[in-house]
Amino acid sequence: MKYLIVGLGNIGSEYWGTRHNIGFRVVNKLVEAAGGQFTEQRYGATARIRVKNKELVVLKPNTFMNLSGNAVRYWLQKENIPVEHLLVVVDDIALPFGTLRLKPKGSDAGHNGLKNIQQILATQDYCRLRFGIGNQFPRGGQVDYVLGLFDPEELSAMPPVLDRAIEIVKSFCLAGVQLTMNQYNNKD
Repeated sequence: MKYLIVGLGNIGSEYWGTRHNIGFRVVNKLVEAAGGQFTEQRYGATARIRVKNKELVVLKPNTFMNLSGNAVRYWLQKENIPVEHLLVVVDDIALPFGTLRLKPKGSDAGHNGLKNIQQILATQDYCRLRFGIGNQFPRGGQVDYVLGLFDPEELSAMPPVLDRAIEIVKSFCLAGVQLTMNQYNNKD
């Protein structure tokens, strides 16, 4: 059984380490922990790893955040992966920093990457792992905040949150969305 795990972010060194790129950070850690590595492919960098008997195609789209749907659709079709086996890892300003929430479907909540995926796939019914980045910005400061770097306190608190995000991704593939939500969603 195959799964497509997509970490959302923007390519380019100017975006590395920004809050908006937390999806890239999570999938980098997932692939690194499994001993895999990314290679540049059409529409993004991909890696193939195994979690027990499941094959994970891990994708970091190179289409920039607002056009992520093109990469997601391409890799779902190329690998013949059903949308039920898609998991998108995304930043979320509505959640406090470090809060992780797995959702089986839902609105884009104003996130342009999710909005484009929803448009291209013509459905909201795909799983997403929302990684809370907080909302400590003044009115009108959202863009600068999400494209800003994590502060030192957040960086020092991040390793166990990344480890937990990887556990959630693996559980999603092995146990399914419902059991994983029951196990992880209210245990921050």
